[in-house]
Amino acid sequence: MPTLLSPVGLAAITLSTLDWGILIGFLVVSLGIGLWSAKSAGKNSGEFFLSGRHMPWWLLGFSMVATTFSTDTPNFVTNVVRLQGVAGNWNWWAFLITGMLTVFIYAKLWRRSRALTDIEFYELRYSGKAAAFLRGFRAIYLGVFFNVMIMAMVTLAAIKIGNVMLGWTPWQSVSVAMVVTVVFSSLGGFRGVILTDFLLFIMAMVGAFAAAWFALGHESVGGLGGLMSHAEVKDKLDIIPKFDFSNDTSKELLITAFLIPLAVQWWSVWYPGSEPGGGGYLAQRMLAAKNENHAIGSVLFFQVAHYALRPWPWVLVALASLVVFPTDKAADQQLATQALEARAAEIPALVSVPAAELDAGQAAALAELKALKATSLGCSSILKAFPDTPYDKIGHDLGYSAMLTFLPNGWLGLVLTSLMAAYMSTLSTHLNWGSSYVVNDFWKRFVRKDASERELVWAGRLSTVVMMAMTAVLAMYLESALDAFKILLQFGAGTGLLFILRWFWWRINPWSEISAMVFSFVMAVWLAKSDFGASLGYWQLPFGVAATTIVWLAVTFITPASDFGRLRHFLESTNPGGPGWKPVVAECERQGKPLVFQHAPVNLPCGILATFLGCVLVYAFLFGSGYCLYGDLGPGIGLLALAGLAGFGISRLWPKLRESRPDAS
Repeated sequence: MPTLLSPVGLAAITLSTLDWGILIGFLVVSLGIGLWSAKSAGKNSGEFFLSGRHMPWWLLGFSMVATTFSTDTPNFVTNVVRLQGVAGNWNWWAFLITGMLTVFIYAKLWRRSRALTDIEFYELRYSGKAAAFLRGFRAIYLGVFFNVMIMAMVTLAAIKIGNVMLGWTPWQSVSVAMVVTVVFSSLGGFRGVILTDFLLFIMAMVGAFAAAWFALGHESVGGLGGLMSHAEVKDKLDIIPKFDFSNDTSKELLITAFLIPLAVQWWSVWYPGSEPGGGGYLAQRMLAAKNENHAIGSVLFFQVAHYALRPWPWVLVALASLVVFPTDKAADQQLATQALEARAAEIPALVSVPAAELDAGQAAALAELKALKATSLGCSSILKAFPDTPYDKIGHDLGYSAMLTFLPNGWLGLVLTSLMAAYMSTLSTHLNWGSSYVVNDFWKRFVRKDASERELVWAGRLSTVVMMAMTAVLAMYLESALDAFKILLQFGAGTGLLFILRWFWWRINPWSEISAMVFSFVMAVWLAKSDFGASLGYWQLPFGVAATTIVWLAVTFITPASDFGRLRHFLESTNPGGPGWKPVVAECERQGKPLVFQHAPVNLPCGILATFLGCVLVYAFLFGSGYCLYGDLGPGIGLLALAGLAGFGISRLWPKLRESRPDAS
């Protein structure tokens, strides 16, 4: 059983020959797959970005799960659990609802669109110069700037892991991660990403379970029973927050982590991997599927694996970190916060100087400020173990990396390799996805319409390198994945309902999307900077959603609908069904040109029922597993049985959900 090391021992952790062998061997295999895929990826842009649309559901599903299993995810979960308890994970668990809607309603629609990217959708659904502007602007806004923000969050986690476990500086961690990932992803294209993701997912899952196993074996934790009964953990175990409005802390947790995510966030907010109506790199994988049945199967596999199978190993490590690295008392946090505010003027000058160039007095002052910051955040025990942590990287999310330092040789290399795998899978996907926007929806569409396929492939590779460089720079300025997550949610607040309805309501036009995009961004910045935003507190997100929704709905009715011919073509090729297209159908009949559909309409009632059953399946399995880990076998087994019944219900609906005939493509 591993024992707690001294702070000096923790900071001096080194990898054995076996650890390095595992890590280097994995990198060699990954680069080999990239080299093997390079020839086919270089044929044309369709191969580089979609692998010829011949991918099976299970391989795409593994890729989706591997992509969302990034290095920042366990850090994010650890941050949430240490601050808010297990119930704080409703911030992302709530996105399951929109995920299941994507499975049973939107997956087949994306595959029917035959687009190369989801940004290309804009000129398939809308018409005119506004649609072209929207496509080009979103290609850069999402594919580059927003995408780089996501990758910087993931790279921030790599920086913290490298600092805690290997003693690397931020630039050392970024340089290694950047070189390996950019070489791999620029060579193999989408095929290399997909094939390697299969290996990456297996490595990442083995590493996650290994980390949880050794965390529970720590002598301070005392196994699963000791963890669940420990005083530092007992008040963090609630899966659903207490409905206690008399306690301000409980009230805030209930509203921010449970009620707002379930009532507002899941349908109203755009977030990569959890877009209402599908989109982003999930849409890229649905578009790459053999047919729409494979598209449906891939996203269903992803939702089950992402929400039902993966969370508990991360949660267990996070809970164990509370035992090994306990949080500071509230009174101490408050005193440290006041002391830190009094010395705020000292911070910029000390932080900007490289550690090696500080004199003795400056080094001592910086150490004092770091101690104050760590105590104000409640994580001074982590800083004591890792005193070399940079000032701007101190936070509870270091708890996951800190727990990994107790792994024995061999397992340490395996878990580090799993984290490298998680990093590579996420970054390679985002780089390929972002470059697909740059190449297909900006360069080819607006700059070089007659570009050869070879030129497009090289443009994709060049944009990959540029975005990785931008990511490395931005990662240096981030401090917390949780803070960045909240910022991204606010930027997309209010746009989600539009993405859900644009498939089913003919009246939505490009100006609807432009107004939603611009207003949500302006609103997010204003709320972040204004006194009014500060006064709203946790009501910022609902307020932003309401304001943005009102604006884009008003713009929708003020501005004209898209060209009738474009609407007709879109309806014939995708056939989403529903009452929102009745005016278009009626106009076609009036003109004596009835619609000729290429597909059967989406069965909305059946899809909504399957969405409900899918949510029951995943939540029941997730919480049933949790209660079994807690030792509450009665509710645990009951919930697992409910998950089985929901799965049976979906199997009975499946024939009605699948395409009745093979995809014409």
